[in-house]
Amino acid sequence: MAHEHVCPVPPVAGAVSAVRRRVAALLADWSVCPEIVEDSLLVVSELVTNAIVHARPPAELRLSWVRGDHPPTLRVEVTDAGTDFAAGPSRAGIDPDEHGRGEAIVRALATRHGIRVHAERITRWAELVAA
Repeated sequence: MAHEHVCPVPPVAGAVSAVRRRVAALLADWSVCPEIVEDSLLVVSELVTNAIVHARPPAELRLSWVRGDHPPTLRVEVTDAGTDFAAGPSRAGIDPDEHGRGEAIVRALATRHGIRVHAERITRWAELVAA
C-alpha cells in the first residue's frame, strides 16, 4: 500500500510551521509508524526551511509512505529552483550563526538521504524507515 501527497511551499514567514501541521495531520491519516513521525517532522522542517531561506521559489514538498513487503518507508522530498547564493542569509534577516545544522540533523535522522539535480531544479530527499 502506498500514499503520496504533494504541496507547494510558499516562500513566506510561517510557512514551515504551516507545512509541519499539514504533514502531522497527513501522517496521522496515513497511520505512519509513531516511531518515525517526530523524526520525519524535523526532517520536513529542515528541508522546507532550506528551500525558503537558501533557494529560489517555487518550492514543493512531496511525501510518499510505502508499506508492503519491505519495512515501511516515508520519503520526504523538497524540490526548489536552486540555491540563491547572491541573497545569502541576510536576505531573510537570518543570523548565520544560528543556521547550518539542518544537513547534520537530516543525516542523523534519515536512513538514506541525498540531493538530485535536474532541469534547473534541485531535490533534497530523505527516507525514514520504520523498525
